[in-house]
Amino acid sequence: MKKIKTALLSYGMSGKVFHAPFLDLHPGFQLIGACERSKKNIQNDYPYTKTYDCIDDLLADDIDLVIVNTPVETHYEFAKKALLSGKNIIVEKAFTTTVAEAEDLKKIAVEQNKKIAVFHNRRWDSDFKTVKHILNRDMLGEIVEAEIHFDRYNPNLSIKIHKETNNPGAGILKDLGSHIIDQALCLFGFPEAVFADIRVTRENSVVDDCVDLILFYPKIRVRLKAGFFVREALPSYIIHGKKGSFLKSRGDVQEDELKLGRKPNNQDWGTEPEYKSGIIHTEINSVVLREKVPAFHGNYMDFFDEMYHAIIDDKIEPVTADDGIAVMKIIEAAIESNQLKKLIEF
Repeated sequence: MKKIKTALLSYGMSGKVFHAPFLDLHPGFQLIGACERSKKNIQNDYPYTKTYDCIDDLLADDIDLVIVNTPVETHYEFAKKALLSGKNIIVEKAFTTTVAEAEDLKKIAVEQNKKIAVFHNRRWDSDFKTVKHILNRDMLGEIVEAEIHFDRYNPNLSIKIHKETNNPGAGILKDLGSHIIDQALCLFGFPEAVFADIRVTRENSVVDDCVDLILFYPKIRVRLKAGFFVREALPSYIIHGKKGSFLKSRGDVQEDELKLGRKPNNQDWGTEPEYKSGIIHTEINSVVLREKVPAFHGNYMDFFDEMYHAIIDDKIEPVTADDGIAVMKIIEAAIESNQLKKLIEF
């Protein structure tokens, strides 16, 4: 199997938890190293790797794929530099800070004949895969409304300075919000209009930390919410159709397992606890039923597997630049809606 030589632009939480374990285990990738200005953490975890003092040194090396996992406000600059250096790239979410930046990266990737993917890994969460299965099987009838939540209880400011300073990449809308926007677009397509309420709720916070979006479709309304003051959470997915409803909590275990240092290399990987099963209450063939729905297995390795085939076999990327641009269009419209206190139509 041909190896894709891959390097990370940073080795913080994103690199250590969401990227390196999968790149290390996938037979099609060779993890070369990461940029680390002071510490050499990647070599402690993967002794065969090396560290680069700066991005220019990394880009000058024999690398096929660069993971742009630096703060959001740097994504455009670093992704553009990597593409112009002849590298394929994966860009962490949020893709960029503006639609214009996202569109320019797509243009450059086409000109350079390189692959570009956005790391919306939550498409491969167990909970979302289960919701998608229910909708694909048309088990609820015509969908009327849906809600997707990404809620936490965490009133404290992050120790990561770039997340709590007033810069164009900061805030919950571009962080957790980008995940649930992407999931909504996967399930329901691009909406006709957006209305948004974006607030600051934590003491001493200078960035948005509570968002409430409504996506308008011809026959459906989709509500997206994320915040840090949800101690008792509602189901993260609430789908109502003309025949029934499906409720599902956010139950994917991969992030927690990866933070504990566990590797995604066993058959039970991504298995939710049974108590987090979804609930379906619907009518099928004139029979009303209400029962638990066990979750599918989550596995972020599927993203990397699809990225491997995108590069080696010229297949479509697992999350395309167009997907990333669509999310950025919703984010920009949400910001405009909040500022003007009005519905923004596309």
